[in-house]
Amino acid sequence: MNDELTYYIKDEEIDLLIKTILTKYGYDFSGYSHASFKRRLISIIFKLKISYFAELQYLIETNEIFFFTFLEEITVNVTEMFRDPDFFKVLRLEILPELATFPNIRIWHAGCSTGEEVYSMAILLKEAGLLHRSLLYATDINPTVLKSAASGIFPLNSMKEYTQNYINSGLLYDFSGYYVVKYGKAYFDDELKQRMVFANHNLVSDQSFNEFNLILCRNVLIYFNNDFQNKALNLFYESLTQFGFLALGNKESIHYSDIEEKLQIVNKYQRIWRKKI
Repeated sequence: MNDELTYYIKDEEIDLLIKTILTKYGYDFSGYSHASFKRRLISIIFKLKISYFAELQYLIETNEIFFFTFLEEITVNVTEMFRDPDFFKVLRLEILPELATFPNIRIWHAGCSTGEEVYSMAILLKEAGLLHRSLLYATDINPTVLKSAASGIFPLNSMKEYTQNYINSGLLYDFSGYYVVKYGKAYFDDELKQRMVFANHNLVSDQSFNEFNLILCRNVLIYFNNDFQNKALNLFYESLTQFGFLALGNKESIHYSDIEEKLQIVNKYQRIWRKKI
């Protein structure tokens, strides 16, 4: 098998697969970019040693255990603690002082993956003296990564990199004080986890479920087609409190969306906007 397989996956086959997944399991991938989705499918076919696309279709239709293996592969779960330290510097210096003016702070991490960003935010809030009056809602389409995120257990071999990211973010305390080492893994403090709510949520098909002072959805929308990017952005707008903040990934934008005129730029380099009304 080689890369020529790409040419045998037709758009109508992808559409049928997406329809099957939605009908049988309730996960809606119709808003994903076909090009991005196809690349992920090719990667899965090679990784799982599947001979034909029809075999993939059959396995998803008939084998629920296989489907959840497929789901873990098709959703992109690339994250780390204090990823892009300059972004967290801006949160600390420019955004948290504004959030501190609210009596209660609600933050939504949309597409949270395995949760590293959520724990980073909790640490940021704790060091700013705001964690006790904050709630962090973390959602993802993938139940496996949500379970992992909720556990607060991360690979110990990642802590050196995360510690450096923490330092580069301008934070001054001892990062190792936020976790204990057991069984070769890092177990993060229950005080952080107590301020988190993890839930399944599909940005393509689900509705707003609360109002938030800050929404972070970084490097998720790049996998959506234009229509569904716009739909997700409208969902975020509806979910923001007055003067709430929206943070996207460094390759994402609100340009040419329905909400472009409804938000004002706060930091163009770190892709942070604020709701006008």
